[in-house]
Amino acid sequence: MLDVLKGVRILAVEQYGAGPFGTQLLSDLGAEVIKIEDPRTGGDVSRSVGPYFGDHLPETAQSYFFQGLNRNKKSLALDITHPDGRAIFEKLVRSVDAVSNNLRGDVPAKLGITYAQLEAVNPAIVCAHLTGYGRTGPRAKWPGYDYMMQAEAGYFHLTGEPESAPARMGHSVIDLMTGAMMSLGLVSAVMSARQTGKGRDVDVSLFDMALSSLNYLAHWNLNAGANPSRLPRSAHQSLTPCQTYKTRDGWIYLMCNKEKFWGLLCERIGHPEWINDARFAKFPDRLMHRELLTTMLDEALSAKTTDEWMSIFAGSVPAAPILDVADALSTSYVRDSDRISPIPVDGGPDLLLMTSSIRASGNVSPDTRSPALGEHTDELLAEAGVSSAETKRLREAGII
Repeated sequence: MLDVLKGVRILAVEQYGAGPFGTQLLSDLGAEVIKIEDPRTGGDVSRSVGPYFGDHLPETAQSYFFQGLNRNKKSLALDITHPDGRAIFEKLVRSVDAVSNNLRGDVPAKLGITYAQLEAVNPAIVCAHLTGYGRTGPRAKWPGYDYMMQAEAGYFHLTGEPESAPARMGHSVIDLMTGAMMSLGLVSAVMSARQTGKGRDVDVSLFDMALSSLNYLAHWNLNAGANPSRLPRSAHQSLTPCQTYKTRDGWIYLMCNKEKFWGLLCERIGHPEWINDARFAKFPDRLMHRELLTTMLDEALSAKTTDEWMSIFAGSVPAAPILDVADALSTSYVRDSDRISPIPVDGGPDLLLMTSSIRASGNVSPDTRSPALGEHTDELLAEAGVSSAETKRLREAGII
């Protein structure tokens, strides 16, 4: 955990994947992220998401899914719909920079966590909302999930082989991208609020993230009338060689997306004569003859194993082996680095989590596991000036 955002405090009314991933990026950078979890419902629903659990972890935090989205955070069990719980929530709002959520579009207003509803409590508060389709418009009340966004934004028709059924990407990439975008919006708004004393709402939605991330494919359609679709071998829409190719023992991905790499590839595979072949001179020529070039490269690359080719290309020709998840996590490039973070757990083996992809100089402190439900409730209430007697009463009433 870095100290880049030390001193930034965030209340997170969050659940499942997108919102927690975004705030975990912030907690990894040193922000104090306090999960507000309803004690009546068992808190964040992802605490129960399987199928894999660690019985050496706290009872309410045994889900590895949950652990991978909530490290370095605190948990406050609090029913903010109850008047007494609301009073504590507003007390906390006075001392934090932001309130984030990833709820259905009509829910933030119902819970009273928009800027208009919290401005009087803290004029500098930033309210970050991650929703399925936004907080306004005809879909504000619609539930929204990653794969639905991939389906409607065209991703299914960009993934897989042309003759196969439309397919989603292998994991929840829209959730994760939207969470990252929310964290960027939140931090940007906090910077402004600290300068001006004025907070604001910040909105991102799964649908907008999916649609805007089409980027050049959308721009080709909007401006040139093109309608890109999936291509054989996961090929690039216009650049070649840029796709999967056969090796002696499997597959390799080549990505020669600059002209210079074509010549280097030809030399490394022992076919320098292809460099001056008019059929393959430039990108448009190779695109025109992509099918022929695929056959020729398959034949040439089938002479050696993927590992052998990776040693030959070794940073000169852009190439990657095609690995499954287990193999991807066990390469020496990953294992001999700090890309997997071991987190000590009392009474059991270390919890292994993927390290944040954000690197920065500065002080580093050990990562902590994701919290049990309400693990920091007493601590946070005491900091807020709530007496132990009042805390006991609130617990007995089910408000915390």
